[in-house]
Amino acid sequence: MATDAPTRIPPTTSTRSRFGGRWIDDWRPEDPQFWAATGKRVARRNLWFSVFSEHIGFSIWSLWSVMVLFLGEPYVLAGTFTGEPAEIAAQKFLLTTLPTALGAFVRLPYTFAVAVFGGRNWTIVSASLLLVPTIATALVLEPGVPYPTLLAVACLAGVGGGNFASSMTNINAFYPEREKGWALGLNAGGGNLGVPVIQLVGLLVLATAGAGHPRIVLFVYIPFIVLAAVGAALLMDNLTAATNQPRALREATRERHTWIMSFLYIGTFGSFIGFSFAFGQVLTNQFTDSFATPLAAASLTWLGPLLGSLIRPVGGRLADRFGGASITMWNFVGMAVGALVVFLASQAESLPLFVVGFVLLFVLSGLGNGSTYKMIPAVFRVQARDRIAAGADAPTADRHALRMSGALIGIAGAVGAFGGVLVNLAFRQSFLTTGTGDSAYLVFIAFYLVCVAVTWAVYLRPGTTVRV
Repeated sequence: MATDAPTRIPPTTSTRSRFGGRWIDDWRPEDPQFWAATGKRVARRNLWFSVFSEHIGFSIWSLWSVMVLFLGEPYVLAGTFTGEPAEIAAQKFLLTTLPTALGAFVRLPYTFAVAVFGGRNWTIVSASLLLVPTIATALVLEPGVPYPTLLAVACLAGVGGGNFASSMTNINAFYPEREKGWALGLNAGGGNLGVPVIQLVGLLVLATAGAGHPRIVLFVYIPFIVLAAVGAALLMDNLTAATNQPRALREATRERHTWIMSFLYIGTFGSFIGFSFAFGQVLTNQFTDSFATPLAAASLTWLGPLLGSLIRPVGGRLADRFGGASITMWNFVGMAVGALVVFLASQAESLPLFVVGFVLLFVLSGLGNGSTYKMIPAVFRVQARDRIAAGADAPTADRHALRMSGALIGIAGAVGAFGGVLVNLAFRQSFLTTGTGDSAYLVFIAFYLVCVAVTWAVYLRPGTTVRV
């Protein structure tokens, strides 16, 4: 007697030329036969090249967390920076704040761009745009460059922050619900690794060529930017299922879970990117004797972002198994403890304890990034199941859930990135007024405790209608 074998159902590749490129019209990741036959292979190919492009985007976005370490005494003597040491520190914090802000701002249009142009097509464009801040920085960076010029060029690096939103929206459409936590966590974690990698490149340049040669960092990245754009053109695909959602962002803004999840993402991703940009400056300003040279600071700045990036897929996996809300809530408890450790270390002027507390914050922010992004599609999946149970058409409900989760990924990514702006502004004001980061640490503790309460009240409290 013959046994049933899985039917090989290849995705239909359209030859139409909506903005050019390859378009896949038939994409059914929730269909086990389709997924096993060809879906998984196609999704993974797109995932790996999405990770690479997003990785380079994060590196360029965090470029100025490295560049500020090169802006030492020659830039002060030449008049680029002026004022007292506290004022110079505030000026440098602003150089890392502006790209964070622009990166947050462009995340919404980058999310929408996937729906309009296709994931592959937009990856080519977004990767190519990274050449603009890289080349501009190489052209102007020298002692005596006017401070406003530095601010303008630093702001351009924010385009790298948009890559995350478009990449996550694109990959969300490729994977079935049961694997979204892993896939989104891996995509985001691989992208986040761009932060410590460029910091390690900066460390290598400082250790070999010295603080007078920041352009080497830029020249290292230009060929990788080109490779990301060419790789996307040759090996990625556009999904028709990820398009046709011109009203999705507008509809998502009327959904209360959009703003709740965005608030929680401020606490996880906002902390990660804010600390990543600010950590080197915090060390050099708060422990001046231990970090008198840029090389000394650079030797530590990469550690926290590296660990936070590597653990992000673990947060997604844990959320897949135990539920995103539970992992997220306990993660915020740990982050409050980590911020308390940093505050106590600052009070005691203990550098080892200070570094331990900050590393704990980086690790937990990375873990929470993975768990919160698992919660986003899960929220709308629960709503889709409720609609189907009430008699709604299943394919229609599933498509609505996909559209809404893609839109929410973009909104939450943008709002969360603004959390990084707030972190840098908090440090800037704290050092400007008190000479330490103590006031900022207390604000972080309070915020994480509020996040604990919100997560429990909305998603874990007995009787809640959306448990994710």
